[in-house]
Amino acid sequence: MKLIVSKQDNIYNYLISNLNVKKTKIKQYLKYGDVFVNNNLVYKHSYLVKENDIIEIKEKNRLSFDIIYEDKYIVVVNKPSGLLCVSDDKSNNSLYNMLREYYNSINIKIYVVHRLDKDTSGIVIFSKSIKVRNMLQDNWNNYVKLREYYAVVHGKVNKKSDRIVQYLKTNKLNIVYVSKDGKLAVTNYDVIKSNSNYSVLKINIETGRQNQIRVALKSIDHPILGDRKYGIKDEFDRLYLHASKLVIYYPILKKDIEFRVDVPNEFNNIM
Repeated sequence: MKLIVSKQDNIYNYLISNLNVKKTKIKQYLKYGDVFVNNNLVYKHSYLVKENDIIEIKEKNRLSFDIIYEDKYIVVVNKPSGLLCVSDDKSNNSLYNMLREYYNSINIKIYVVHRLDKDTSGIVIFSKSIKVRNMLQDNWNNYVKLREYYAVVHGKVNKKSDRIVQYLKTNKLNIVYVSKDGKLAVTNYDVIKSNSNYSVLKINIETGRQNQIRVALKSIDHPILGDRKYGIKDEFDRLYLHASKLVIYYPILKKDIEFRVDVPNEFNNIM
């Protein structure tokens, strides 16, 4: 769908006046990144269009998860539990493949910046620029200021906060274990609430090792609910681990930027 602007106005009002669709639909176009002015992506309702500007509506397929931030260079999503970030095949069964297909229609390529475990939900960053992807990946440990998670674990955790320092290795079966000659992993937690059966923990990690949080909590005899790999056999159908907050230095804006998503309802309902 293409429009040539006949008079100056903000983008929202102009679309209301010139498209035969409901206002809610126009809000969705802007919210989900479907509106382009002179080939530039536009989100703000107040964006000023001028005479002879070209407006294009490129409606993409809707995703089954939320985009929480997007600009010209990166897209940040709230990954569901049980979905791989990247799969080995080209079927549409990973976060990356879904996003790649989603953006193909507007000729935007997607690149992986970082990942979460398949069973962990929460914040994941992708890039629309290989240059920005490389910039973030090459400096990731310096750029990351905070990685905050919430977990629900088995049992009442009596120690209200702790700093768990371990050295981790991975065996041929992709199982992470504690070893003196492994890589340093530092996991901090605070108990948010607990009862006789479960505890809710707020966690931040100083390192980003594979399965680090899951191994750390297993080591203090409080495995995460639904952890089939490191936990105990229980009735829960998802891993109760969620990446809720990420603060990074964003070199494009030259400042720290914070991403945050709500803890899933089931984390609170379990208590």
